Parts: sequence; structure tokens; C-alpha cells
Amino acid sequence: MMTRDQLGREWQRLKEVELQSLDLKEAGEWPPLLRALCVALVFLLAFGGLVWWEVSDKRAKLAEEKRQEARLLSEYRVKASEVALLPNVQNQLMDLEEQMGRMRAMLPTSAEIPSLLDSISDAAVDNRLTIEVIRLRATVSNEHYIEHPLDIQVRGGYHQLASFAADISQLARIVTQHDLTIAPVDGQGDSLRLSLVARTYSYLDDPAGAQVTP
Repeated sequence: MMTRDQLGREWQRLKEVELQSLDLKEAGEWPPLLRALCVALVFLLAFGGLVWWEVSDKRAKLAEEKRQEARLLSEYRVKASEVALLPNVQNQLMDLEEQMGRMRAMLPTSAEIPSLLDSISDAAVDNRLTIEVIRLRATVSNEHYIEHPLDIQVRGGYHQLASFAADISQLARIVTQHDLTIAPVDGQGDSLRLSLVARTYSYLDDPAGAQVTP
């Protein structure tokens, strides 16, 4: 270990060294203090590079972990929100099922179609209309239900026809009205002819069958 005097002399020699004249090939002849400083500098650079490489790798992993944490937190919040809404969704589903049950109860079975035609005929008679046509078309099968179209053609006054259409819409079973046309009847004064296609529906699982012959 250098004494203070030796260290002072080495430091003086180091100050006298011209850095521009230093040659790496002659590094063995450099002053000991300069060689020690160069070794320390190389060590620090190597150590700093190693630390930087380790830290950058850890920093990348940390950034990825933070992104994953944010993603998982977002998913958790979404699922927590869905769980919080689950009771409301279940209640809405129950309400919907009840509504579907009520609507299904309003659909006639295939066996009830003839009596539905009688109800429509009665509505025409009650409104003092002349019945020209009330008959079933061929049924149409869809994915979950069967459609029963009816051709209706009646004759009478405007208010009577309007009342008849309202009575059809208020039947106990669901009947929809389509392609309504009203035209004057030649030679009948104020008499009008109402033509329309009414449709009612039944489920495919109706045990009474899918086809009703008019």
C-alpha cells in the first residue's frame, strides 16, 4: 500500500503526463496511479453496463407485469359489474318468460281455428256487414310457429267496417290484419268493400296438428 508521500509523487507524475502522447502498447510503462485509474474506469464501465443490462431487462418485465395487471383489473371490473347486474337480468328474464307465457296463451291451437272463424263471422254480423268471403288459406310453417292466413272480404258502411276491424283486433286470440283495402261498391251508394288478410298463429308443438282444412 502506498504511503502518503508515494501517493503524492505518483499524483505529481500523473499531472505531468501528456494524455495525447499515451500509447496503449506502452501501458505497462504508464505511472502506476494512471494504470490503477484506468483499471478502475474499465471496471466501472463494465459494472455499469452489466447493471444497465440487468435493469433494462427487469424494467421490461416490470412494464409487462403492469400491463397485465391493468388488463386483469379491467376484466375484474367488467365481471364484477356483470355479477352486480345479474339479479336485474334474472328478474327481467323472469318477466320476459311470464310475458311470453301470456302471449302464448293468446295464440289459438289448430283445433281452435274453426271457432276463430266463427268469431270473425259473428263480428261481421254484429256490425251489420254483408259477408262476401271469410275463408282459410293454406297454412305456412315457420321455424317455431305455424301461420294461419285468412281471406276476409265484407261490405258495409265506413263506420261499420272500422268497428269490425276493431272487433277483430280485440278478439281473445291474437289476430293480425294485413293488406287492408277499402273500395266503393258499384251501384251500392255509400257501401264500401273491405278486403284484408288476417293472420293468426299456433306453435309447431301444437298436438292438434299443423294443417287445418278450410
